[in-house]
Amino acid sequence: MLTVLDVLNKAIEFLNSKGIESARLNAELLLANILNCKRLDLYLMYDKPLKQDELDLFREYLKRRSTFEPFQYIIGKVDFYGLKLKVSKDVLIPRPETEILVETIINSCNKRKELNILDIGSGNGNISIALAVNLNNSKVTGIDISEEAIELAQENAQRHNCSGRVNFIKDDIFNVRDNKYSEFDIIVSNPPYVSEKDYTNVQLEIKNYEPDFAVTDFADGYQFYVKIIYLAQHILKPHGRLFFEIAQGQSEKVKELLKQSNFQNISIIKDYREIDRVISGEKI
Repeated sequence: MLTVLDVLNKAIEFLNSKGIESARLNAELLLANILNCKRLDLYLMYDKPLKQDELDLFREYLKRRSTFEPFQYIIGKVDFYGLKLKVSKDVLIPRPETEILVETIINSCNKRKELNILDIGSGNGNISIALAVNLNNSKVTGIDISEEAIELAQENAQRHNCSGRVNFIKDDIFNVRDNKYSEFDIIVSNPPYVSEKDYTNVQLEIKNYEPDFAVTDFADGYQFYVKIIYLAQHILKPHGRLFFEIAQGQSEKVKELLKQSNFQNISIIKDYREIDRVISGEKI
C-alpha cells in the first residue's frame, strides 16, 4: 500500500504541474485534514500506509485543488484568531491580515466595559465571533447581504457558545435608514475593497470561487467606505470608533474620507509585510 510519504511526493509533483503555489504546503494540509492530525505530525508518520478510502478522498481533494479551488473550501473550515470556523463558497475566506483588524480593536478596548459593536459585512462571522469571545462584556451585531452567510455565521456562533451575545441580521447597508440601528461604541468592517478594474487581475482562487460581491464593489473600491463612514456619523456614539481593513494603497484616500466627515485621532496599523492594513478614527 502507498505510504504517507509516497502520496505526498506524488501530490506535490501533481500540484506543481498544475501551477499551484506552495504545492507542498497544500498537499500536507489536505492530507492532515483527512488523517485528522496536525500538519507537522505527518513527518512522524511517513511510513504509515493509507487506507483505500483515505487515498480516494485525497485524490478527490487534489483534483479539486488542481482547478484552483481554495483548500479552505475543500476542507470546509478555516483557522481564524485561534478559532476553528466553518466556511463555504457563499462567504469570503477569512485572511490572516484580518486578524490584525480584530487584534487592533481588542487592544484598544477596556475589556471590562460593556461594548455595543456593529460588524458590517460579517460573512461567516469571523470578526464578530472573535470579538465576542475575547471581549466578554460585548454585544455584537453582524449584518450581511447574504442569507447563506447569515446562516453559516449563526452556526459558527453556536459552535463557540457566543450566540447569546452575537446577533446576525440580513441587511443591505446601501438601503439602511440612518436610525435603524441603536448607537454603537464600535463599528468594524472588512468591506469589498477591490475595484472593478483590479478585479480582473485577482488570483484565480478568488475570481473563480469566492463570491464576487464580497471582494469587489464593482466600482472604484471606495463605495463601501463612503457609505459606512456616512452611516457611522449617525449611529456611532460620541467618541465611538470606526475600524476598517484596507487594501494596499488605500490608506491616504480612506484617511481623507474620515477627515472630511470630522473623524479625529485617526490611526493606521501596518501588517506583517509593512503594508497599511487597518485604519480607525474617532467620532467627535
